[in-house]
Amino acid sequence: MQHETTQNPVAKGLAGLNGYQWFVFAMAAMAWMFDCLDQQLFLIARQGAMKDLLPEGWDQKLYGGYATSIFVAGWATGGLIFGALGDRIGRARTLTLTVLLYSVCTGLSAFSTGWIDFAFYRFVTGLGVGGVFGLAVALVADSLPSDARPMALGFLQALSAVGNITAGLISILMSELGKNGVIDPAKAWKYMFLIGALPAFLCVFIQIRLKEPENWLKARKESATTGLKFGSYADLFTHPRWCRHALLGMLLCISGVVGLWGIGFFSPELVGDVIGASLKSQNLPDAEVASQKQYWIGINMIIQNTGSFFGMLAFAALAQKIGRKGAFALGYIAAFAATFAYFKFFNSMADLWMSAVMGFFQLALFAGFAMYLPELFPLRLRSTGVSFCYNVGRFIAASGPFTMGLLATSLAAGASDPAAKLEAFRNACCAMSAVFLVGLIAVAFLPETKGHPLPED
Repeated sequence: MQHETTQNPVAKGLAGLNGYQWFVFAMAAMAWMFDCLDQQLFLIARQGAMKDLLPEGWDQKLYGGYATSIFVAGWATGGLIFGALGDRIGRARTLTLTVLLYSVCTGLSAFSTGWIDFAFYRFVTGLGVGGVFGLAVALVADSLPSDARPMALGFLQALSAVGNITAGLISILMSELGKNGVIDPAKAWKYMFLIGALPAFLCVFIQIRLKEPENWLKARKESATTGLKFGSYADLFTHPRWCRHALLGMLLCISGVVGLWGIGFFSPELVGDVIGASLKSQNLPDAEVASQKQYWIGINMIIQNTGSFFGMLAFAALAQKIGRKGAFALGYIAAFAATFAYFKFFNSMADLWMSAVMGFFQLALFAGFAMYLPELFPLRLRSTGVSFCYNVGRFIAASGPFTMGLLATSLAAGASDPAAKLEAFRNACCAMSAVFLVGLIAVAFLPETKGHPLPED
């Protein structure tokens, strides 16, 4: 039985790969990185889109929360569909389809004329986005050597921060173009979504050289005689071991996903409101205020995701050193503390360093998901199980932005003062940050997989 070693985990994670294995890693990482770029472009553009698309008097934060919930629900649906499809017809082929789907529909979002068609495009984009993670993780897990797998998967997740940072740079570019009169600042959100369509070209490169993992091809061929089913939810939930892993893994992910998408990724709204209030107090023109807000939201995104990049690398190294369960336990407690403190105490541009701290601890958990989830399921159910855990919990996570929006609206009931509304928004986020502690329950009952080979039937 081959066991992993914890000696020099970064070197063991990436050194020694041959040319094709590097290609597989690069294609999977790029698919996920561009996926995250599209996610972040939505988050940055959300407020501008709501302002442009909603009728006068509609609550922009509330409907921004609705749009996010619809997007996350599409994400969950896509995860269920494409995760099982990846086990049945192949990881590489299905990954191509999902990248094409999210890229095209991100571009179509730019042509929205109202909230309804915008929400529709976000749902279909979510379908593609939802499929990518499980497929990319399963592809890498099944294609790379066992001693390279854990750190390679952690690094794959860390590279998602590069996509996020690129979205921040695009936001800054849009701000500069708006400030110089090249584009209308109120329409900057449209240009962001058009840029997000570019990763569709990645599909071409995937189709040319990317092949299915040899062990998957062999197992798929043998299934004709063994009778084992690939991508079967019936098998996933009737097998006691895989069912337990699926349900507990889902709970593990729900905590992190709700915390990130229901709270952490509303940092652009907090930064925009705080900085917008500061700029308005200087009696600047509305157009300049909008441009400056876009600029600083982009800066915040870069800072937050720079912290995320190092947080994910740190988590991967820690999980290799002390084990998956210990790293998750520390990670959830730290994510709760960092998120609560951020929304409680962020008050000015001088506090932007707090975005890096929150990003470090919130996204660190997601490196753990990439490393740990493939270690819970056999080859024939790996994409299905990973996608189920990571994505189906998003049906619950989709309620996070909705709940946060309703809670903030309720806390601000009767208040017309923007400062009072901002305080209600802060309090809602602080209260919801306790969701990170739910992950500790799953950690207590899940197995430790450090040093063990991938499971099989």
